[in-house]
Amino acid sequence: MTLKIAARNANIAAGLTVHRILPERRKRLLGPFCFLDHMGPAIAQPDQDADVRAHPHIGLSTLTYLFNGRMVHRDSLGNEVLIGPGDVNWMTAGNGIAHSERTHPDDKSVARMLEGLQFWVALPDGQEDITPSFQHYAAADIPTSDTINATITVVAGSAFGLTSPVVTTSPLVLAIIDAKQDFALNFSYPGFELALYVALGQASHADESLVTNELLVFDDGNIGAVTVQAGSRLVLFGGQPLASPRLIWWNLVASSNDRIEAAKLAWKSGTFPMVPGESDFIPLPER
Repeated sequence: MTLKIAARNANIAAGLTVHRILPERRKRLLGPFCFLDHMGPAIAQPDQDADVRAHPHIGLSTLTYLFNGRMVHRDSLGNEVLIGPGDVNWMTAGNGIAHSERTHPDDKSVARMLEGLQFWVALPDGQEDITPSFQHYAAADIPTSDTINATITVVAGSAFGLTSPVVTTSPLVLAIIDAKQDFALNFSYPGFELALYVALGQASHADESLVTNELLVFDDGNIGAVTVQAGSRLVLFGGQPLASPRLIWWNLVASSNDRIEAAKLAWKSGTFPMVPGESDFIPLPER
């Protein structure tokens, strides 16, 4: 069976609108993936504020991948890293981490293209309270295959004969497919839930047609044959389902409401780990 999901717009910073694909009421988890935002493509004007202020996470790992632009990542562990096109940031929140994503000072006075993906990967049972950590991987270390049909980049996991160096917290796969010509894409991964997101262009599967900002979910680990139009960019991702459901409240993910309530209280009271040198943060939503 398949399920088609159309992205909806969400605002994550002043003047910065993203396409939010997951979660969706019919699909709360895809393997361990519980969240996907597609930022842009958009042109940020000079002096336009595209900063995402400091905010908390628990119970998940974030995976950030940029197509265009660059951002400065800072977190409560003291990391400060510039992420650019093709780089990968993998941040594991575990029992609590805060981070911000801000415009590089040199970019604030110029118009700049921004486009990227951010995934949240829920931590498996028994690992929700692990120690927070952060890893940055340079674009040069992320494997790419250039074929007659497409350029394929394996961001995480193993696919198409490539294996990413990104260390993940559960079995998963994430690949970017940039089509050079019309072709049929075949892929299967037994035991995984899989999905294809059209970041740009068009694709079709059986009697389903997909356009930009649409997702098709495959629940049997086999996407069969997908016809991809030349010039399209597809994002293939999925993984092994978790043993139990997850709750999502704001930026907090957990298998129990008690964990979420404790994190809410810590952020509101100021006892949650904070980003060093940053006093500007997103307050706890009143809802």
